[in-house]
Amino acid sequence: MIDPRVFRDADAFAAARERLARRGADAGLDALLGDLRADAELRRRRIAEADALKAELNAKSRQVGERKKRGEDASPLLADLAALSARVDAAEAGAREVDDAFHSRLRFVPNLPADDVPAGDASHNVVVRAWGDPTPAEAWRKAHWDIGRALGILDFERGARLSGSGFPLFVGLGARLERALITFLVDLQTREHGYTEIAPPVVVTREAMTGTGQLPKFEGDLYRTDGDLFLIPTAEVPLTNLHRGEILAAAELPKRYVASTPCFRREAGAHGAETRGINRVHQFDKVELVWFERPDASDAAHETLTRHAEAALQQLGLAYRVVRIAAGELGFANHRQYDLEAWAPGARRWLEVSSCSTYGDFQARRMDIRFRPARGAKPAFVHTLNGSALGLPRTVIALLETYQEPDGSVRLPPALVRLMGVERIGPGGA
Repeated sequence: MIDPRVFRDADAFAAARERLARRGADAGLDALLGDLRADAELRRRRIAEADALKAELNAKSRQVGERKKRGEDASPLLADLAALSARVDAAEAGAREVDDAFHSRLRFVPNLPADDVPAGDASHNVVVRAWGDPTPAEAWRKAHWDIGRALGILDFERGARLSGSGFPLFVGLGARLERALITFLVDLQTREHGYTEIAPPVVVTREAMTGTGQLPKFEGDLYRTDGDLFLIPTAEVPLTNLHRGEILAAAELPKRYVASTPCFRREAGAHGAETRGINRVHQFDKVELVWFERPDASDAAHETLTRHAEAALQQLGLAYRVVRIAAGELGFANHRQYDLEAWAPGARRWLEVSSCSTYGDFQARRMDIRFRPARGAKPAFVHTLNGSALGLPRTVIALLETYQEPDGSVRLPPALVRLMGVERIGPGGA
């Protein structure tokens, strides 16, 4: 969540409201900000009232003590003390009630965009760099759903019979391709970039989901189980919650983790071409990177993390571009976001295969993750970052469509040949 102090100062509030407006017009959010500003002012008045009553209570307590020392009857004042004490309790309870309401509302406010994030909707996204030459979209090139069926490595019908639409079935060398990609991607980040591998739970608590920003706003997009537990939409959730409630030493930073997990998303509202094949599914595998960093190093860390995700695309030989996402398209918790889009020549479009984001202290405030800058120094909130490296479904799409041959087979990039044990996938998954 954003710093609550923003709502206690008129200038800071005006600046935050202006930055949030870059996300786009939102009457509901604007009203919420106004309510929070009013809550902050009411909280200030109630705390001031409680403080004034406590001062009066302390003064009368001293009078009682002085009367008793002089041997005088203090009983008239004792009745006043009891009444004042009750008023203090009521004023403090009122302040807590307003504070609780304030923080409940605050969880629905998105993060402030960074200064270098373009204002506006997706039409204001900016391509900051590109790598590789997009494979020409020759007429003979097929989309991945046709390639997968022809090669016998994707079975959409049986997947749908098992779990419904949006749950594809990988078969034979298709399943091996998924497994090989996961191994390649995790090994790249652990061996070449120094990440610590984690095998986290894929079921987490409501508190964990709230910490990273999925709750309370996006509960309808999640799979909830009995016991108020949730299937993770991304490994970001368990990884970022690893240090919930901790104070880290400055020397421990940065902390960098990688995990491969299945991810579960309802993808409510998705339809049409967006859902065809494995472009947008309810369950998929993804390799995720998460950083905990000092505030003064987080911008540089964002660039480095993004380059680490790019390294995977380069080693796979997939043409891609890096897109700076405009404020209106930022994720709820995101401060700045780069999307990596790989070229899919069969579908003749760019597909997002990774999203690399920095959150500032937005998530750390929700999870109370801090670090001590120096011995004896007051703890400060860490900055968190994460990125997909990579999401498998669209990476598989780009691979199948980029490396398909005129005879219908798919040649494998050298980075995967050793793990696959074959150089190409032919009809029947052979």
